[in-house]
Amino acid sequence: MRIAIGQLVHETNTFSNVKTTIDLFKLWEWDHGDVILQKHCGVKNYLGGMIDRGNELGIEIIPTFSAWANPSGIITKETYQTAKQELISAIEGSGDLDAICIFLHGAGVAEGVDDLEGDLLTALRMRVGYKMPIVTVLDLHGNITEAMIKESNAIFGNVEYPHTDSYERGIEAIDLTVGILIGKVKPEMGFTKLPLLIPTTTSYNSPVKEINEWCQEWEKHPEVIDCTFYHGFPYSDIPYAGASIITTTNNNPQLAQRVSNDIASRIWEIKDKFFPTLPSPEEAITYASSRVDFPIVINEASDNPGAGTPGDGTYLLKEMIKADIPNTCFGFIYDPEVADIAHKTGVGSLIQVELGGKTDTLHGKSLKISAYVKCLTDGEFIQSSPMWRGSKVNLGKSARLKVGNVDVIVCSVRSQTFDEQIFLLHGIDVLKSKIIGLKSSHHFRASYVSIAKEIITVDSPGLSTGDLLSFNHKKINKPIYPFDTVFSELFSLTK
Repeated sequence: MRIAIGQLVHETNTFSNVKTTIDLFKLWEWDHGDVILQKHCGVKNYLGGMIDRGNELGIEIIPTFSAWANPSGIITKETYQTAKQELISAIEGSGDLDAICIFLHGAGVAEGVDDLEGDLLTALRMRVGYKMPIVTVLDLHGNITEAMIKESNAIFGNVEYPHTDSYERGIEAIDLTVGILIGKVKPEMGFTKLPLLIPTTTSYNSPVKEINEWCQEWEKHPEVIDCTFYHGFPYSDIPYAGASIITTTNNNPQLAQRVSNDIASRIWEIKDKFFPTLPSPEEAITYASSRVDFPIVINEASDNPGAGTPGDGTYLLKEMIKADIPNTCFGFIYDPEVADIAHKTGVGSLIQVELGGKTDTLHGKSLKISAYVKCLTDGEFIQSSPMWRGSKVNLGKSARLKVGNVDVIVCSVRSQTFDEQIFLLHGIDVLKSKIIGLKSSHHFRASYVSIAKEIITVDSPGLSTGDLLSFNHKKINKPIYPFDTVFSELFSLTK
């Protein structure tokens, strides 16, 4: 049994002014053949699950092409066409195949292509035909489309956010593919799209925690293989943006649609719970400084590079420097210019720089600071978070700067903070810190929920703010909540 695996992954924030090029992909992953096995075997991510499960079952896993870039702005036409051709050509050049398992994100947007995944799957089908099983794995932030459903035999997606179940989804994809090949399973999908756009919302808390429990109850039905709530990605201005449900059954399409409709109806009833009121950075720091139990994590969700933001926003950092609370650390801000200056002047030097605020004007102005260069590193470490544990991370030239009482880590590659490794790399023990500032919406929770005495999410202007009404969506299908609050009739659940 020969199963091809591969991925083309990008979560596209169409409001970003940073276009996604081949160079941005190559900064993270642009690999062929056995390099994919070497990079992902034993790693707790999607491809890692596919590879390890294939090895356990004695299946010949055929690595094809793997392209992955950190979230950013729209993908250039040339970049997408090149990556698309690389993937399809690699699959076609793999000899006789029994099936294909592929990881795509679900929120990819390229110039002229609003539904990257649907377009890619359609093109792949034109080359391999419809007898070849294709099992697709998506991120739960996918903006699901009819094309994705039509061109896949089955779709799996994360249940957890943070995505600590990525490895398990890869395993499930291989298991189902085998089930299809031996004639044990005939997957049928039911798909319901809600007129609902939601900000990023963790599965650790309500309301997603309860929604996942509803899905899991349905999965106890003997014919239900999978029921997944896809949150959608609100920072892509495309017609397909929004939340949805996919239910997969074994040869029972009517049941699949009934389950998806049921979950969608219940989500619609509690839609207001997705929109909490969040404190400002100043309010959060004032509150944190009054607490006696530490450490307290303050996460800046509005400038989350994991959602395609610049990563050099200064709203939270400005208030932390202003408060000047001892044993406070911030990790990290993206500023390759400042990191380079620190490396050139060396440890022990005092530098006068303008930090952050260089990508755009939305995320705050550059901060004029005087900083002591405490530590310099290459920004390389192995991710220890339960999410994607074992991944090799390279954030480029990095520095620990001391600004008053605040330790500020500056890196040369955009990324969100997943775990404590970037702090440890620079000699900071977060367990001894009073306040930890970082840029991430929710993925950091996989590591920090067991470390922090309290987690405070702050909001301010930014390309991943929870204030969806601050965005000027032009292409999105309407009516859609929260932009529209009056609906002539509830969306149809009677497919």
